[in-house]
Amino acid sequence: MKVQLFKPHPWHGIPVGDNCPEIITAYIEMVPNDTVKYEIDKLTGYRKVDRPQKFSNYVPALYGFVPQTLCDEEVRAYAQKMAGKPVEKGDGDPLDICVLTERHITSGDIILEAIPIGGFRMIDKGEADDKIIAVLKQDEVYGNLKDVSDCPETLINRLKHYFLTYKNMPGQELKTVEITHTYGREEAQEVIRRSMRDYDRQYRSHLDVGV
Repeated sequence: MKVQLFKPHPWHGIPVGDNCPEIITAYIEMVPNDTVKYEIDKLTGYRKVDRPQKFSNYVPALYGFVPQTLCDEEVRAYAQKMAGKPVEKGDGDPLDICVLTERHITSGDIILEAIPIGGFRMIDKGEADDKIIAVLKQDEVYGNLKDVSDCPETLINRLKHYFLTYKNMPGQELKTVEITHTYGREEAQEVIRRSMRDYDRQYRSHLDVGV
């Protein structure tokens, strides 16, 4: 077994998993009790404070991204095709993921195995910004869900409300963000595959030479 002497960059150095897209590795940045929005610093790979949460909104699931993915041209083209409206570009970030579990996980900066069951086709200021919905592998409550249609509607609405409002000022409607569709497992897997190809085109040659 090869020993990893240094902590890998969460975006570039963690494998997405041998059984992708049916089972994927997720890097978790935030958990539901966080009152600060954390995200990965793309340069260093450290989790950083993006901003304090301004209002009472909190992320209602484990939240992070899928390593070695990128929302770029293939994700953009698929979002445009499925939404039936122009999408200018991908948002240039790794693919976001929400992971459902009944367990109380208290801190981020962890990796886990997740099973994608669907997602939100979200467009933010003209950019494709999909949110994959997944369940924690072997979770005793959510682990048997096969598709987003199996989820309680109240849970899906809670997730949707968070993404549509977490940047809002009180009384303000954020017109630049919309969720055009809630899609199922097969579309989620296609988004993941496309985001992996987008990543490979942008970064694979650099990784192959150790840059």
